[in-house]
Amino acid sequence: MLMKAIVMTEPGGAEVLHPAPIEAPGIESPHDVLVRVQAAGVNPVDTKIRARGPMRPVDGPTVLGCDGAGVVEATGAEVTRVRPGDAVWYCSGGLGGPRGNYAELNVVDESLLQPLPQGMDIDQAAAAPLVLLTAWEALHDRAGIKPGQQVLIHGGAGGVGHVAIQLAVAAGARVATTISHPDKADYVHRLGAECAINYREESLPEAVADWTQGRGVDIALDTVGPEVFRQTIPVMALYGDLVTLLDPGPALDLSEARQRNLRLSLELMLTPQVRGIPEAMAHQGWILGQCAELITQGRLRIDVTERFALDQAGDAHRRLEAGGLTGKLVLRIDG
Repeated sequence: MLMKAIVMTEPGGAEVLHPAPIEAPGIESPHDVLVRVQAAGVNPVDTKIRARGPMRPVDGPTVLGCDGAGVVEATGAEVTRVRPGDAVWYCSGGLGGPRGNYAELNVVDESLLQPLPQGMDIDQAAAAPLVLLTAWEALHDRAGIKPGQQVLIHGGAGGVGHVAIQLAVAAGARVATTISHPDKADYVHRLGAECAINYREESLPEAVADWTQGRGVDIALDTVGPEVFRQTIPVMALYGDLVTLLDPGPALDLSEARQRNLRLSLELMLTPQVRGIPEAMAHQGWILGQCAELITQGRLRIDVTERFALDQAGDAHRRLEAGGLTGKLVLRIDG
């Protein structure tokens, strides 16, 4: 059986994404779940794989899209948590080869998905998993966030940033965040941030010193890259946790970090899938379950900024790469 998908056969710009009929996936193991995809999240990792090539060796086309949400079509013999007709959300596939969510169907291991929580629509569900898993792992698994801590989240209006603010607040922490424009201040305050720092107009060290009475932040999450990572070291409290989502680069002076006894952590939530670590994949499924509870309680929301039809995947990539987004982008598979 053939299905419609957006594929790439070589790396390049957004123009390498094109619709094509490809063989539909099917149940291969007892824990497989076949999902009719209704919406797919669009993430920076999608644009990086498109530009650089798949994260694993493949023959044939690659279907992008790590995040998906849809309805269960069929299940393997040992699947117990969902059944045909259930709405589900997950982060699975899209790293290389034909299994991805820019397509009508995907096969997902049961451990990686969760039933759609109450109070969440299909677009929000498709936009959520990767950013939620990234923010949760960074704050809880890497930094060990605790109630009362002061947390700095860079890029608070962005995809990871806007959920990281909410997860930190839900954990009982106090949050400051950086923004690129005064118009975004109200938005991050509504998410729960106490302090919004316009990095284009304000001094980060001065703003953090004022907010923490000179002590520095207990936890910082860098969602931007090497220069921001470097600038964040001097605003950390002694024995603090600095987590980055990106490679901090080779030219990095860590003498101040050493003086402050900082714990430096790297976060890449795709590692369990890239390296094939079943227990870590199951842990990520558990994280989505914890986030589902927060969503149902009204303590966590996912903001979808723009929606694109499946055939507009290239336009969605161009919009994401243009920058300046608040919230997330979604592809609608079912129109």
